Amino acid sequence: MTRRRWPAAVRLPGPARRYRPGLAGLAVAIAAGTVLVTLPQAGPPPAEPAPPPARVEQEWPRAVRRDLPARLADGTAYSPVWFLDPATSIGTAPSPDGRHLRLLRRSADGAVRQLRRLPESGSPQYAGFTSSGAVVAWAETTTGPDGRGRTELWTVEPGSDRPARRVTTDGGDVLFFNSRHDLVIDSDRLHWVAAAPGTAPATEVRSVPLAGGRVAVRTEPGAWTLSAWPWLVSAATGGIGPVRLRHLVDGTEHTVPAGPEELLSCGPVWCRALVPVGTGAGRLDLFRPDGRDRHRVAGGDTHAALVDVAVRDRFEVLLRTDPAGAPGGGSQLRLYDVTRRRTLVVADGVGLVLCRGDVLWWSGGGREATGWHTLDLRTLT
Repeated sequence: MTRRRWPAAVRLPGPARRYRPGLAGLAVAIAAGTVLVTLPQAGPPPAEPAPPPARVEQEWPRAVRRDLPARLADGTAYSPVWFLDPATSIGTAPSPDGRHLRLLRRSADGAVRQLRRLPESGSPQYAGFTSSGAVVAWAETTTGPDGRGRTELWTVEPGSDRPARRVTTDGGDVLFFNSRHDLVIDSDRLHWVAAAPGTAPATEVRSVPLAGGRVAVRTEPGAWTLSAWPWLVSAATGGIGPVRLRHLVDGTEHTVPAGPEELLSCGPVWCRALVPVGTGAGRLDLFRPDGRDRHRVAGGDTHAALVDVAVRDRFEVLLRTDPAGAPGGGSQLRLYDVTRRRTLVVADGVGLVLCRGDVLWWSGGGREATGWHTLDLRTLT
């Protein structure tokens, strides 16, 4: 039998894939204002250019930012996957001989401690990082010689010298969406979703105690992904049509309607709509799931940088593509502050953008990372 899949998901287990934030752009048409005509005119005067947005450091002089090299002392390329603080991270790097993919803790002074390593021959992947208190959890997958994948869940206390421990080998047919909620910790349990067996779309909501033990499985009809606990969001998020929100504890469900051809992404607090206008023009709106407080955030060559909507229920992370097409694909990273209804510039010449926990980070140098840079969103007060 075959299984129906929903294309928005990244499925694990399987061959390793490198996550990249989706970068679907919008074009916008700017309507020029009309003028009273008393003499023949060649055309309306050009509109006054909008003033450039202020920068984050102007709005929040005490914002905490850090920079770290893109390579380790052994010369290997380092990719952060989680930040314990703006200068201390967990990340991946190949071994110097290229035979393993390592999971490392990198301190502010550059010191490195190996947490895990997996043979490159198994197409390894570390994904779904999350944290609660002193514990960091993640999923790791490898592919065997028969082409079948295996997913395990692991935890570590990076502030201690204790080794990482495996929580379970029973990950199921894991579904990850490159979201901060791919793995969720609540009440000392680790939660995730997997595709249920069978031809009809159904989702397994799985959980296991952080200390290890039997995996509990709850099957929900339809295609779902985790959001802020205890909410599920229909996996059609990001596609045309309505989005459903389901509360796993009390069972309530809410449907967010979509306008014609609107592309919706939702969480329990905010929704984002990519709104086409005419042929090719469009804009990005934010609004509450019940339809209240709808307002425009961006348009034209500015688009959402993350799958998640309004991190910390306040900041929409945006990328503005250089209209001149800068070499290396560098873009301008922006933050839209929902509370103040302002857009601020974070950095220029940005490549990859990620946000987990309360730390936003990005690579400099366009697609070829020359360094990593962080911003602690908790300090934007």
